[in-house]
Amino acid sequence: MADKPAAPAGSLVTSSEIARIAGVTRAAVSNWRRRYDDFPAPAGGAVNSPLFDLAEVQEWLDGQRKGQDVTQEVQLWQTLRAAYGDDMIGGLADVAQLLADDAGKPSGALPEDAGRLARDLADSGSASEVVNALAERFTDSVRRAGSDQVTSPRIVRAVQHFAGEVAPEDTVFDPACGIGTLLLAVGPAHGPRRCGQESDPRSARFAQLRAALTGRADADIVTGDSLRHDRWPELKADLVVSDPPVNDTDWGREDLLLDSRWEFGTPSRAESELAWLQHAYAHTAPGGRVVMVMPASVAYRKAGRRIRAELVRRGILTQITALPPGVAASHALPVHLWQLRRPRSLGDAVTSVRMVDLTANDPDGSLEAQPHQVAEVSLIELLDDAVDLTPGRRVAESHRDFVAEYQALKKELAHQVRQLAELLPALTEGAGASALDGPSVSVADLARAGLVQYGDPEPVSVSNQLDTDFLQGFLRSSANTRRSTSASGTFRLDGKGARIPQMSIAEQRRYGAAFRALQEFEELTRRVSELSKQTSALARDGLGNGALAPTE
Repeated sequence: MADKPAAPAGSLVTSSEIARIAGVTRAAVSNWRRRYDDFPAPAGGAVNSPLFDLAEVQEWLDGQRKGQDVTQEVQLWQTLRAAYGDDMIGGLADVAQLLADDAGKPSGALPEDAGRLARDLADSGSASEVVNALAERFTDSVRRAGSDQVTSPRIVRAVQHFAGEVAPEDTVFDPACGIGTLLLAVGPAHGPRRCGQESDPRSARFAQLRAALTGRADADIVTGDSLRHDRWPELKADLVVSDPPVNDTDWGREDLLLDSRWEFGTPSRAESELAWLQHAYAHTAPGGRVVMVMPASVAYRKAGRRIRAELVRRGILTQITALPPGVAASHALPVHLWQLRRPRSLGDAVTSVRMVDLTANDPDGSLEAQPHQVAEVSLIELLDDAVDLTPGRRVAESHRDFVAEYQALKKELAHQVRQLAELLPALTEGAGASALDGPSVSVADLARAGLVQYGDPEPVSVSNQLDTDFLQGFLRSSANTRRSTSASGTFRLDGKGARIPQMSIAEQRRYGAAFRALQEFEELTRRVSELSKQTSALARDGLGNGALAPTE
């Protein structure tokens, strides 16, 4: 077996990292833990995410002949994990600082072994490859932990696609840039000025060093909370991209009630995403654009209705794209990309919003929308009571065949109306006296005699001496209904007091047929009512959106 470098003391690995080392799947590692009693016991971590001693794992893999060479990149990652624990961003920043300074000895908490491994990797490749590889590993580890701390590669790909071309002389801004993944990904590698702000000092430091090591010399990333302490008050960018924090109720609303950035309305505590959106728009130059990742719920939540309406009314919102489920790092829920554009002049605002629904697509598939996935929706259509900007709803409505649907509903309604009259039973003049005024019997007596069983909701006949339709028809008569209806209007059969007339089975069936016809008539009446509402609503919508027109 090939010689393997010794593992750094104290290095811990996850099951996923063991799988990478061994060249197998995570399922295989889980299987080894169950099958082999001598598999190393966890040396740390939690029950659902245990950590194992790398040296013990390597020894076990060698003994089982399942091991592969541990690359220097893996060794570097494990050394950083052992030294920094949960502060991996600090470790990545120290490695980047070392490579940027090309100093003799690592500074801070960076172990000498980590410094040696980082320099060896940079010598065999480049410093930019080292920091990008470490950033990718960090992104993958955070994603597997279910965190939204970083922007997923799928989100980055989608923002790159919909942001389109970025000119070398443009300014790009990300007000919540994290480790710089999104800010550094859009536009050409050289040329654009890149500005960022990040509340976590370690992430901001790593992002700045990463930019320098990857050739983005014009990048300038500062530390601070963008909403509470905007470090770029005068900046006007050509493109603002962001994957901001979500569901943050402590974003500073109480301190920012009179802030000039709330051009479209002051966001509620529950609408931090709309605060970020307006912050981004405030930093756009005339003609400048915003491409922002948003939770799907922002498109329809009641609290944000006013702000959504203003974005639409002023012709600033240009497109909303519903991305496929699984695009986000930490969950499988769909997310949206909102695109805004600051008009250059009064007549430069848009008159419709492009809605794109990609939720049926593969998250790793094409981002080019098919015709049936796109709708151009006029502003007036969007400005209803709810201002629901969900792309799926708008796309589905725009591709409805109103003419065919209206004709089909009208035809079915006409058919059902004709049936109504036919269902009414043929009735003639009666004797004048109530049938219940003559000989009658209580339902309770019929039940004791075994002729009736109580069903749900009404009793049924279990004897050929009694017709069920006759029984239930007379139970619904006004006399029995009054007896069985409470003061609040709730009908509940009074099994003790309800009575039906005594008649021969032939007479029962004659009455039962009439009652059955009336029951069918009532059911069809409800169906006709539903169809009538559906048809009129469709006709009104079609006339309003131009899909239908009155005949000449």
